[in-house]
Amino acid sequence: MKRWLSGRARQRYGSMMVILLLLLSITGCSVQPLKPWQRGYLARSDMQGTPDPLDASFKEHIYFSKEASTGSAGSGGGGCGCN
Repeated sequence: MKRWLSGRARQRYGSMMVILLLLLSITGCSVQPLKPWQRGYLARSDMQGTPDPLDASFKEHIYFSKEASTGSAGSGGGGCGCN
């Protein structure tokens, strides 16, 4: 059975793949600092992880009450819903 690539061609192909992977990994290392005038965009309520904190805390309270574990994140209590 014939090999697809000869030894020299395989070595050249491997070297090119290593160089390509190094070049691709270098491009992902750029850090762009946040400008002072851009901080207002990140502080908006729709950019937060939970846009509605009241709704999120209500759902969290229901979940932990049904699970009979802690009453809420960071507070004591049981599954009875009395925090």
